[in-house]
Amino acid sequence: MSGGGPGSALAQPLRPPSPGRAAALVGLFLLGAVTGFAGALVQAAWFPGGLLLALAGAAGVFLGGTYATRSRGGAVAPAAGWIVAVILLTTTRPEGDFLFGAGGGSYLFLLGGMALAVICATVGAGRQPGSGSARLEK
Repeated sequence: MSGGGPGSALAQPLRPPSPGRAAALVGLFLLGAVTGFAGALVQAAWFPGGLLLALAGAAGVFLGGTYATRSRGGAVAPAAGWIVAVILLTTTRPEGDFLFGAGGGSYLFLLGGMALAVICATVGAGRQPGSGSARLEK
């Protein structure tokens, strides 16, 4: 194969993210954690509407992170924060207190949020090639 082009993106060496990108990903992680905490409270308060609102908020954060960073890492960072917050909220305290009940809404929130995270990270705006035209010149 001949050519002086850079080759496939998979063939390029890994580089650490720039400080601005790293700060954006940390911010998205924290935003995902806050969204998970708020969603856990809202989904139980108003069952059908609260569950839909909590899942819509999570999807908005995941997909918004993808578009903000123009990479799939923008969806993975808030999804990781969301999962960490939700998992920490499901554990019981020594006093026996817990935030999530054993109802169907809680399971829909947990499984639905994880499914949304996977969907947004997979389908979201991945890294696109340069700003060249889509048509080949002849």
